[in-house]
Amino acid sequence: MLRPAANALGFHTSTEPGVGLKENESASSGSVGSDPSLLKPGTTAPAFTLKTPQGQTVSLSDYKGKAVLLELFATWCPHCQAEAPHLAKLARELAPKGVQFVSVNGDGENAASVFAFHRYFASPYPALLDYRGAPTGSFTKPGSPGPVSTVYGLQSFPTFYVIKPDGTVAWAAQGEQPDALLKQKLLAVAPQA
Repeated sequence: MLRPAANALGFHTSTEPGVGLKENESASSGSVGSDPSLLKPGTTAPAFTLKTPQGQTVSLSDYKGKAVLLELFATWCPHCQAEAPHLAKLARELAPKGVQFVSVNGDGENAASVFAFHRYFASPYPALLDYRGAPTGSFTKPGSPGPVSTVYGLQSFPTFYVIKPDGTVAWAAQGEQPDALLKQKLLAVAPQA
């Protein structure tokens, strides 16, 4: 069912051949994170403070002491759309184990597009706006990476980071990932696993 925010914006999902298949595969079929643009394991995750589409301020430091899945996404990206319901389910499942999820819109999109995307997929975690400056992008018009997305080495969507409770990077990868792999990587560093 389309949510009113998504419907008002004209948001709809898009598909491409082969998209949305990896999420149900085994953990061993995921990416190894070999892209040199990504932050290396052991690196301190760069601090950030961004706002949600509703104006709430969220900082990475808000999650100190928890394992964090940081996702860099774009609303128009079919791979991000395929991941979204899986991430929502995992976030609900892993929250009692000291795991938090946070998404950063890596395409400088406007608040309406990001709000509609997260409402459409009923994501239980914050989606944050990362603007470089005007003009902003939208669901129908790509923007450009903001400062947080840039410092996290964004090259493609989605990009994932698992951040340890001490604030260091444990793992990073680009592209769709198996749910089993994300769960494995998060539970390996979760404080209550």
